[in-house]
Amino acid sequence: MGTLRRATILAAALLAGAVIVPATVATVATAATAAADPPNGGRSRHVLLLSVDGLHQSDLSWYVSHHPNSALAALADHGLDFTNARTPFPSDSFPGMVGQVTGGNPATTGIYYDDTYNRALLPPGTTSCPAGAPTGTEVTYFEALDKDPNSIDAGQGLAGLPDSILSMTGQPRDVIDPTKLPVDPTSCKPVYPHQYLKVNTIFEVARAHGLRTAWSDKHPAYEILDGPSGNGVQDLFAPEINSQADGVLGDWTSDNAKTQQYDGYKVRAILNEIDGYDHSGTTKVGVPAIFGMNFQTVSTAQKLPTSDGLTGGYLADGVTPGPLLSRALDFIDAQVGSFVNEIRGQHLQNSTTIILSAKHGQSPTQPAALTRIPDGPILQGLNAAWTAAHPGAPNLIAQSTDDDAMLLWLTDRSQAAANFAKNYLLTHSGTGNDINGNPKAYTASGLSVVYAGSAAANFIGVAQGDPRVPDLIGIVQHGVVYTGGKGKIAEHGGADPQDRNVPILLAGSGVENPGRNIQAPVETTQVAPTILRLLGLNPAELKAIQLEHTAALM
Repeated sequence: MGTLRRATILAAALLAGAVIVPATVATVATAATAAADPPNGGRSRHVLLLSVDGLHQSDLSWYVSHHPNSALAALADHGLDFTNARTPFPSDSFPGMVGQVTGGNPATTGIYYDDTYNRALLPPGTTSCPAGAPTGTEVTYFEALDKDPNSIDAGQGLAGLPDSILSMTGQPRDVIDPTKLPVDPTSCKPVYPHQYLKVNTIFEVARAHGLRTAWSDKHPAYEILDGPSGNGVQDLFAPEINSQADGVLGDWTSDNAKTQQYDGYKVRAILNEIDGYDHSGTTKVGVPAIFGMNFQTVSTAQKLPTSDGLTGGYLADGVTPGPLLSRALDFIDAQVGSFVNEIRGQHLQNSTTIILSAKHGQSPTQPAALTRIPDGPILQGLNAAWTAAHPGAPNLIAQSTDDDAMLLWLTDRSQAAANFAKNYLLTHSGTGNDINGNPKAYTASGLSVVYAGSAAANFIGVAQGDPRVPDLIGIVQHGVVYTGGKGKIAEHGGADPQDRNVPILLAGSGVENPGRNIQAPVETTQVAPTILRLLGLNPAELKAIQLEHTAALM
């Protein structure tokens, strides 16, 4: 019997067993692998959260229909499939993941992107903070923080990399260079990502109730998931995805086979945790109550024009995966099957819930819709127009973050300056390139709507003058990707439905009336209160839930 077919049968057995046997019935497990009983009559002891970055609901539906014997199909057949789910805006990895573990949108969490600007902080490296010192600095919570961003261990200094990467620390704060962090003018100390987050996380709530937590992600900067306490995730395995990959001229995202190899390290960490060990597989610690990982394989298969001799993205219909993406989806299915297999092998099938979602989708899916636009000349033109109209003034743009949205922070926060930028952008036209690299004209800087000044703050839902909110938010025309080259065919970070419509699939212990597709609109922020309810914890212990009244999915 093939491995995939065997995993599929095990998946069906796991999920069917969870429906038949009440979650309160003890399963066969050693003391080392059994978690504490869930408080308050919770339905599960363990929740495994999987984020398949880039995955659309349409991708999941397509795969299940074309692979009815797959592990993903077994999850869908025996779970709850929320087919109308969307991520927060902006649809970037950072706010997407933060939303899933806090229950909050950027207005509440303060997290807009992994590369932003804050007017209340001082630049990295600041050591003297006199009262009244001018503030404002870029906040770079991605690989730029690593002690060594070119090494998969982020500068820990492990021998035998990349094969030894499972020995990487479970405390990624240890491999962050504090001199690269923004500085709090009051304390004159660096601001770590977890300190930047305004609200607590599900990991912190679980820890407060004596439950074990673990997570695996793509940068050490994901120590933000520790939450303001700094103690939320006990075992946080975060190998650096944007480091130099072995055997290729680029990082782990530049070649899809290398992305699979990278994801495979995190898969091994999760399997170790299912077996009751820490991520390295060396220390018996017990199966976490909340644990999981993000996958990057689908995302790079959607973005790369070609890799490993295969064409990336989708076929002309924008629905059918092309050869590279089809292989990537098969990879994800096999890994999900391996998790189900391991859960079954550890007799945890009646006490474990699997939640599959994504931090973000990707757009465009239709190759013909792609318009690549170099944003550099647009921003340079805006600065030149501003300084020409305001002799002696500095450049208008303090920080720009442009993927398939345009987020600008300005040196002049007046409404007049924001309106100036908006008018320039909406009247600028030029030439980008299409899916084949041929010239393709664009209008209005590739934008369909621009929110400027107070309108940008209102769009996000914060007070005007908030030190973190962009001064200008540009929503792109469908298919626009800001890039200076021809190396990507899709992107995320904006408001396009293809960026935001992702799956939420719940299966396993505690899932009531499974086997249904639920079409009511939901948001990925609802994952957080759902996880706490499954564990018998009170979602109201999350500050974002108190502020936004985010409802659980069931």
